[in-house]
Amino acid sequence: MSLGTWTADNGDGTYANPLFYEEFSDPDIIRVGNDFYMTGTTMHTMPALPVLHSTDLVNWTLLGYALDALDLGPSYRLEGGEIYGQGIWAPCIRYRNGTFYIFSNVNGQKTQIFTATDPRGPWVHTEAEYNYHDLGVFFDDDGRAYVVWGYRNLKIAELDETLHRIIPGTERDLTGADSLMGEGAHFYKVDGKYLITSAWFVGQMRMPCARAESIDGPWEINPAISVDEDFGLMEGYKIKGAGIPFTLDPPFEIFPPNPASNGRLNLHQGGIVDTPAGEWWGWSMMDYNSLGRLTALSPITWHKGWPYFGLPGNLGRTPRTWIKPAVETPSDIAVPWPQRSDSFDQTELNPLWQWNHVPVAGKWSLSERQGFLRLHTMPAESFWWAKNSLTQRAIGPISTATAVLDGTGLAVGDVAGLALLGMPWRWIGIERSESGFSVASFDFQTGQKLSMPIAAPRIWLRAQCDFLSEETHFSFSTDGQHFEPLGDVMIMLFQLKTFQGIRYALFAYNERGENGGHADFDGITVDEPHPKGLMHPIPAGQVGQLEVAGRSGFGLTVEVGTVRAGVPMTLSVEGVGLGRVMLKAGEAPFSVTAGGYVTVGGAKGQASHFQWMETPTGDVVLMSLATNRFLRVQDDGKVRADSPGPRPDGLDGTRFRFIPS
Repeated sequence: MSLGTWTADNGDGTYANPLFYEEFSDPDIIRVGNDFYMTGTTMHTMPALPVLHSTDLVNWTLLGYALDALDLGPSYRLEGGEIYGQGIWAPCIRYRNGTFYIFSNVNGQKTQIFTATDPRGPWVHTEAEYNYHDLGVFFDDDGRAYVVWGYRNLKIAELDETLHRIIPGTERDLTGADSLMGEGAHFYKVDGKYLITSAWFVGQMRMPCARAESIDGPWEINPAISVDEDFGLMEGYKIKGAGIPFTLDPPFEIFPPNPASNGRLNLHQGGIVDTPAGEWWGWSMMDYNSLGRLTALSPITWHKGWPYFGLPGNLGRTPRTWIKPAVETPSDIAVPWPQRSDSFDQTELNPLWQWNHVPVAGKWSLSERQGFLRLHTMPAESFWWAKNSLTQRAIGPISTATAVLDGTGLAVGDVAGLALLGMPWRWIGIERSESGFSVASFDFQTGQKLSMPIAAPRIWLRAQCDFLSEETHFSFSTDGQHFEPLGDVMIMLFQLKTFQGIRYALFAYNERGENGGHADFDGITVDEPHPKGLMHPIPAGQVGQLEVAGRSGFGLTVEVGTVRAGVPMTLSVEGVGLGRVMLKAGEAPFSVTAGGYVTVGGAKGQASHFQWMETPTGDVVLMSLATNRFLRVQDDGKVRADSPGPRPDGLDGTRFRFIPS
């Protein structure tokens, strides 16, 4: 197995979206000098509020967390209640006069404020006197501070010097009801003008923007500076009737994937930031089906005073692969997070791990048995209520998590193993009864439980997760070599109960209502077959054919100097750097005219260069540097570089497969 993990840096001066192939939702980014800092939503997982650092916006290092645990009552500890999909969300990170600030939304609570002079901490935690939905804080040039918040309409108020109180009489509407400005506001001042980005997700998800000469308005609204960008990803499985609050009981009725271009996965909530050299970049999140909400980086094109995500000629659309920001000292090309695989031979937990709710101190250990994570079992009705479940975000597009469990210390009534935390949740593990040990699997969707006795309680537990098909398979092994499936194929999906994507979880609990024994985990490995920006490397220097994906024997050919669709001709692929290629028929390169038509042997330079990209499912898409639009086979057989990007249904002629000769 390969233990390499996803990195957005392609190593050739380009990057590929997403920045992290795992959930990182509600991101917020600031620049302080030459350094960038990011935080995001953590909901019910602890520690909370990750603080990341970068110098190039592509390679990020986890510095730590602003909060070890948010404990605001029994539900935060899974005592008589739970805070799934609640907790800390949509944080706003800011910097002023030597102090870093994080303002965070918490369901049913006042706004939580965290301050530090060093982003590595320590962070001081206090509570404000206000609580506003999806708030963002803005520090103006004159030293005054404002908070903006809302949904479908935005409100604004001025904060006092402590930032903990609203100055009386300053609260007012900033935009009117249904003004096309949504939630998740990010507030900026650029060249003397005020700008607010937000997210709209009723119907088609998109990013609107408002601007004004004065903070008092009037505000002009652009309904979409980013729209329609889903990289060609199809909307996945959904639970019928699921919403907030989540009141359904299993088995849930599940809708199949939807290929329609309905805009439900579009990039939407995010903001903008400049580099020391004066480049502008945008970031935003998109719903990525069962993986949750992922963060993408976008070049910004200023057009008529608006910061459009995308490139000239294709405004509002983000290339999945593009040139990295130009900075003086880029971050090292390195794993953006600590390694996902863990042998548990350190004295402290890998900071990648987060507990499901507030953990119980003294009921877990890395020292009681050297080289093992020990989880002591406590009473729980099911995995959903199990305390001290240790989780990490699942990683896409495809990954396999394998945990090694020694259940010798389990008591009668104990259950321990590897789970996929979501709704519905599933697990595979060991149970101990009066008659001995069994390996078992459970699916909350169907209520089905399968088990079989095992002679020895040391076992390998595996979850094979394909986040493109959204299917997962459980299996187990008694020797670490030969794995046997246990249970049917299960469907993973995103929902609004946990409000997070799938998480791998190591758990142990006692279903008899007792404090039982303990489970010893001897490590976990997470294998990723596609840890780079492309599933298939660019075939530079190779000869072959470009077929339209899904249409064998139908691709690109040349007639009288013009590229058309037909029986695929033999082409050569010549790399020209920065992930770009020339496609050659003999010695003559394909060239794109100003109108987007593709000829052979025409203009050189950018007109003959294509950015080689892939859809999330691995189909090739080629963006012309002449038009910043994608090569497309039209219904009439003509070929033009005029598509804004691949559609989810795959029927628009933009997807290709390279077939080497």
